Amino acid sequence: MPLFWFIRQLVEAMAMSKKVITREDWEKKLNDVKIRKEDMNKLVMNFLVTEGYVDAAEKFRKESGTEPDIDLATITDRMAVKKAVQNGNVEDAIEKVNDLNPEILDTNPQLFFHLQQQRLIELIRDGKIEEALEFAQEELAPRGEENHSFLEELERTIALLAFEDITNCPVGDLLDISQRLKTASEVNAAILTSQSHEKDPKLPSLLKMLIWAQNQLDEKAAYPRINDLITATIEDPAV
Repeated sequence: MPLFWFIRQLVEAMAMSKKVITREDWEKKLNDVKIRKEDMNKLVMNFLVTEGYVDAAEKFRKESGTEPDIDLATITDRMAVKKAVQNGNVEDAIEKVNDLNPEILDTNPQLFFHLQQQRLIELIRDGKIEEALEFAQEELAPRGEENHSFLEELERTIALLAFEDITNCPVGDLLDISQRLKTASEVNAAILTSQSHEKDPKLPSLLKMLIWAQNQLDEKAAYPRINDLITATIEDPAV
């Protein structure tokens, strides 16, 4: 009990030592910061085109007058590749990438390996065991011999064949939709890079910076805080 009491007193003392910033003072400081609407529009457009929301980007362009820094027609082709990977149609995705720019896969062995790895996963998912083994031996094993990290990923994928219930095995996460999304995101980033565009949207990075800044400020002050990034509701400081 004495130790619990001491810790409680210490926490209360630390809380009392923090500076308290009222909502009124906080909102006054926020209002003093001038952000141009044009800059906010560019941030939104950057997110839409990078993530491939071509219809939304076109509508936003008309409504806001914000011109994208990328040809919206190219987004459709990029999204077709991304959708093919997300649906497990890896061969189709590879063909579409090569149609866009053959150098993307020629100059990115890691991306090509991950696409081939995803193709192997799809064969195993479909129960095509013999075809999967042949594909792994002919297409992936040689690349694994050249790169140790590729070999580890190949061995982990082949391990799926050792379990009768592959959905509940230790490497079953390879069959999750998240694995397809991960590969699709990698392809999307590579295509953007090949087109001399940023591979990641700016908005998520800014939100991460906001979280980091709030965590740093938490140690020094009690202030109106944004706890829910979806609603962006500012909550009164806890004192």
